[in-house]
Amino acid sequence: MQSNIRLNREGDVNTGQLREKWSTALDEKSKKVIKSDEELFLKQSMSTPCMNVIVDAQGCYITDRSGKLYLDFHGNSVHQVGYKNPYVLEAVKKQFNELPFIPRRYTADIAIKAAKALVNKTLSKDFRVLFTPSGSAAVGIALKFARKVTGRHKVISMWEAFHGAGLDTISVGGEYAFTKDMGPLMPGCIKAIPYNGYRNLINSSSQQRVADFCLDYMEYIIRNEGDIGAVLLEPIRATDTHIPPQAYFKRLREICDRQGILLIFDEIPTALGRSGEFYVHQNFGVEPDILVLGKGLGGGVIPQAAVLVKSRYDCAQDISLGHYTHEKPAAGCAAICAVLRYIDEYNLLENCRTQSAYADECSDILYNKYECIGDFRIAGLLISFEIVKDRISKEKDDMLAEQILYYCLEHGLSFKLSSGNCITWHPPLIVTKEQLTTAFHIFEEAIKHSNSIITCC
Repeated sequence: MQSNIRLNREGDVNTGQLREKWSTALDEKSKKVIKSDEELFLKQSMSTPCMNVIVDAQGCYITDRSGKLYLDFHGNSVHQVGYKNPYVLEAVKKQFNELPFIPRRYTADIAIKAAKALVNKTLSKDFRVLFTPSGSAAVGIALKFARKVTGRHKVISMWEAFHGAGLDTISVGGEYAFTKDMGPLMPGCIKAIPYNGYRNLINSSSQQRVADFCLDYMEYIIRNEGDIGAVLLEPIRATDTHIPPQAYFKRLREICDRQGILLIFDEIPTALGRSGEFYVHQNFGVEPDILVLGKGLGGGVIPQAAVLVKSRYDCAQDISLGHYTHEKPAAGCAAICAVLRYIDEYNLLENCRTQSAYADECSDILYNKYECIGDFRIAGLLISFEIVKDRISKEKDDMLAEQILYYCLEHGLSFKLSSGNCITWHPPLIVTKEQLTTAFHIFEEAIKHSNSIITCC
């Protein structure tokens, strides 16, 4: 029998007594819809069975079939500007009426405007753009570009990473839940040790020591493997919010420059302001050679992604890198422009930083009250709490984390459960202090309630 170890790393636990209890409590109409869903859609880990049936999503909230509101700090990382954002909806509707589709081989003003808007948000303003229909496809393009530019097919990525669900992207990903039973993957994919300042192989709490350990090992790989074309990583890991120090990125950039290796940053779930800066790497004072974007780029309305490549590497005119039907997506480009305009006009980066500081204060209070919170990590509105059995051993408490999740859902707060024990919040950038206060209140009540249940058992 094959092992099921770590199959819950990336997302929620969809089976077990708590999930069964949750499903049993749904109203009969919702149960009927979920049953129909199961009869029509392919089953897969972390997506099925569906948790509930929703009928609306607006601002920070989703509404289920029974009319219950949930403050949604999950959102699949697409709702930076909130669900059903009026700027985005109006822009997309206008674009549908004017020009819904741009056939390949042609361009239009809206495509140029969207590409320019993304480039203008970079520090150097020295990138070229290619649009793709999904983040996974965008990562694939980035890997192809690295091969074309360097003439090398090998890439270093990180264990525990997620870069998409395609065969090429699970090859560079580092989670067993996506590679189980898949057989041979793409050749040349080498895994390095990801930065983890809390739970690491050298049992150190020193950011610098952990950073040096990870990069020493990466340099060891480069020396002994040879012919590395690219290093791919999330600057801040989205699912459990690991934040390397600035020195990590300075040295990583130097390593890549010295070895002629392209540095690729996957900011699909974390860019567009959620880290407190528009692009995540702007927190660390470095620029990548290739930047991959997605998710919130379409404003929670249009599936949209993009690859930004440094201008000096624009050398693939003799091959077809993407050749997508929606290579210059009219509606997607309208959504991009609306998202960026809304972030600027409503000062959402400033709001992100303000609410981040408040979330940090609230988290610190909870940390000092409850031993089950082993650590909390915050960058902008990327927030994670490690739920542990003991702060000294740092042993994960998956059961308590799951209890907390379902209590919060029952009381109107939705979020992601990662790595088995990490409670991760990605509030939209429009979140208010009052909404965060509500979330922290529900979270604290969930800790108290769940702790009492486990103690009784």
